[in-house]
Amino acid sequence: MSRPPVRVLRLGLRPYAEALRVQERCVRAARAARPGPVAEPVAEPVAAPGPVAVAGESVVLSEPAGPVYTWGLRGAPGPAEAAGLRARGAALAAARRGGRITFHGPGQLLAFPVLDLRRRRLPLRGYVAALEALVLRLCRRLGLAAARALPPPFTGVWVGDSKLCAIGVHCGNHITSHGLALNCCTDLTWFDHIVPCGLEGKGVTSLSRELGWHVTVDHVLEPFLDSFQEVFDCSLVFSEDPGD
Repeated sequence: MSRPPVRVLRLGLRPYAEALRVQERCVRAARAARPGPVAEPVAEPVAAPGPVAVAGESVVLSEPAGPVYTWGLRGAPGPAEAAGLRARGAALAAARRGGRITFHGPGQLLAFPVLDLRRRRLPLRGYVAALEALVLRLCRRLGLAAARALPPPFTGVWVGDSKLCAIGVHCGNHITSHGLALNCCTDLTWFDHIVPCGLEGKGVTSLSRELGWHVTVDHVLEPFLDSFQEVFDCSLVFSEDPGD
């Protein structure tokens, strides 16, 4: 029996806001691909750079081109804190996901899977656990055996008391969006200006710090996608970005 296809959209180094726009097109396409009355029509997209979303499931991969602090349903910075973060040269953005404030920037892999949990018969907590399992498989492939997931209410992948990969998802009508942020060679000093994910007393780390060599986003793409196929039992169809 053939495995269901998932479209891979590799954006490369792009602004965070652009990755979100591509993700939203993918979400609309995934909803429209459903048979029966639950399907929703796809509005004509506004002309914008980047790939055109295709029907069905997909995963949007990018590396943020600039520093940006984002937060989910809780934990928005106050006016003074926001002004201080902007003064350091970072953008600020609210996101429709779970989780509190975190940082995204160069040297970080952002992965936004757009999957149909109803079709997969996967509960939301099971989906979060699958994302953690995906990153743990990637870490094993790279030789980082110390990486682990913690029991709820903690999410993400950790090395000791430091978070390596943050997870924050949204699920609407059983279609997922947002996903994970994996620190590859991220400048971790950007996290010094916030309480990452609202967790007092916890640190952050990166693959480069833990492995002792400069691990770029490009280094991890292939093992990440291999792990993605295994965890979500799918085949991958690659979509070339016309902006490249």
